[in-house]
Amino acid sequence: MTLGFVPSATSRSVSADSANRLARMLEPAEWAAAGIPLLRNPREVVSGLHARHRPTPATAVVAVLDHEERLAASASFARRSAPVDGWEFRNALLAHLRRVIPHDLRRRTPVRTAVLLYCREGDERWTEEDGAWMWGLRDACTLHGLRCGAYITLTRGGWQVLGEGRGGRSPSSDSRPSALADALAEPDPLPVRTGGGAREALRRTAAR
Repeated sequence: MTLGFVPSATSRSVSADSANRLARMLEPAEWAAAGIPLLRNPREVVSGLHARHRPTPATAVVAVLDHEERLAASASFARRSAPVDGWEFRNALLAHLRRVIPHDLRRRTPVRTAVLLYCREGDERWTEEDGAWMWGLRDACTLHGLRCGAYITLTRGGWQVLGEGRGGRSPSSDSRPSALADALAEPDPLPVRTGGGAREALRRTAAR
């Protein structure tokens, strides 16, 4: 007589769900090999988004840049307390992109680039949560007709462009946002559409 353990339907479902979530994330090597365009001035982009949205840990800021790396639209939102899943992150990013900027699906090649700044606890090292955000950003860009751009983490130690090795100590998740006029070299030349954290007062400050 052979004794053994037959997994229940529930345990098989949990295992399959975990495997699916692991498939919906990108390792740093995969991200680096994807040909993500480099930001010309990542510090300026990070400082501008930090001043505009004032992110706290578990806040994501998705921004769309034009071909000259000028901000065209941005939105921020808090990550829900749910299991890490690139599919959920993709849906959240896509929903906010649709609110702030029309899609570019009719273009043969993308002309605008989406970047993601995620403020979180921990240090600058890659985590599975980062991998899920990378997967979600790449997929959301495809579905919205955008070029997939940089993924940036903001922690207590500063900011880091994952996959590039570029970063800095300021701003950080603990630092107070500077005035938007100080964070940007010049006022936004395009009318910027924002959501979920942008402040009209900051836009007026930048225009002065």
